[in-house]
Amino acid sequence: MLQEPKFLSADQFLLTTLVVKLAAMAALATMLTRYRRFRHILIFEQRNWPDRLVFALGLAIPITAGVAARVLLNYDAADLTLEGALLAGLIAGPYTGAIVGLSLSMPAFAAGEYGAPFFAVGCGFAGGGIREACPKEDIWSFSPFMIFSLPRHVWRMVRDMEVNWQVMLLLAALGLEFIRQLVGREYPLRLFHLSSPDRWLTLMVYIATVLIVSTPIKIWNNARIEHRLQEQEKLLLAAKVEALKSQINPHFLFNTLTSVSSLIRSQPETARAVIQKLSGLLRTLLQSQQQFVTLRDELAAIDEYLDIEVIRFGSRLRVRKSIAPETLDIIVPSLLLQPLVENCIKHGFARKVGPGTITIRSRRERDLAIIEIEDDGLGISDERVPHALSTGIGLSNVSERLRVLYGASGRFVLVGSPGKGSVARVELPFTHPIDDRITA
Repeated sequence: MLQEPKFLSADQFLLTTLVVKLAAMAALATMLTRYRRFRHILIFEQRNWPDRLVFALGLAIPITAGVAARVLLNYDAADLTLEGALLAGLIAGPYTGAIVGLSLSMPAFAAGEYGAPFFAVGCGFAGGGIREACPKEDIWSFSPFMIFSLPRHVWRMVRDMEVNWQVMLLLAALGLEFIRQLVGREYPLRLFHLSSPDRWLTLMVYIATVLIVSTPIKIWNNARIEHRLQEQEKLLLAAKVEALKSQINPHFLFNTLTSVSSLIRSQPETARAVIQKLSGLLRTLLQSQQQFVTLRDELAAIDEYLDIEVIRFGSRLRVRKSIAPETLDIIVPSLLLQPLVENCIKHGFARKVGPGTITIRSRRERDLAIIEIEDDGLGISDERVPHALSTGIGLSNVSERLRVLYGASGRFVLVGSPGKGSVARVELPFTHPIDDRITA
């Protein structure tokens, strides 16, 4: 049995229209924050005219299309004239607000609503005037939840006898809606407005205006806060990486100078050669400010370091390399391998009788680059590995840098056997995984 179609009553239609208007403005604000240029405009308060023009177009084009839909299709929920013009003024200043307001009013003006341009431009100037008068952070603090804390704000304003800009912003939105209602009722064909004979529904119209203005401000302020947190994370991460990197140079320098002091009396020429090599290596380290280098460059720095150690140990120290050609151009943190090689020499060969060999290998395994530093020195037991990783400056530095830079994608493993040597294994993503926030 067919049922007759059910239609919304006038009051239900009005409430639905208000909800759709709020949803439309929230959706528009969210979409605009996805554009890098628009986010940049939100973040920086000092905006030049190109920035203001981009902001004006971002708001004016979709909202003007909405006003046109209201004029042509009688779709009242698409008209956000008051809210769009007021927002533009609050965020970008009076002239931007006026330009946006004028643009929004053109479809209505073409339809014979001759009061629309004056009202919309006035809303833009009103928002811009408030922006010029109040602290900018007070605008960004304007939230839809302000309605629930209104008594507290009013009490604070009365108690302190000073302007509370949250209340002023609320009154501005309510005041402009009151003007629209007043003029619209007097001249219904000259200015569009939503109204109802029911007082409670009229109150809902006023509340909806406040929510439609404050909701995008809340969304955009969240985007600003998120950007600031990202910037703080970037600075903190860069500082932490630099601090970890700076631990290596004094550690290496101290060990080398200790070796030089022991050679000065017994082998002065060898000591002089070590000092010359050391000065060249330190000059290279001081001139390089890069956080990341290719594996090719990192191996070149290792060669300079090993030149010093070969002078110290002579024929006792042998170095072998097995480097896969496809790994030479991968990006690795600078000074990552030097403390591993130094650890092999200091703990593997310093007390060993006879020659020793250091083997440096690299290869690709699926999406990982594997770099291994192996020695045949005294080795290390499995029980001592956690202690070495937690207390040794060089090893703990490498492990911490990998954790900071790569998270779960990077790994450092140390394995060994007493009397047979040890292997330090570094696993990195083969492709360049570092976010621009680290390298910037």
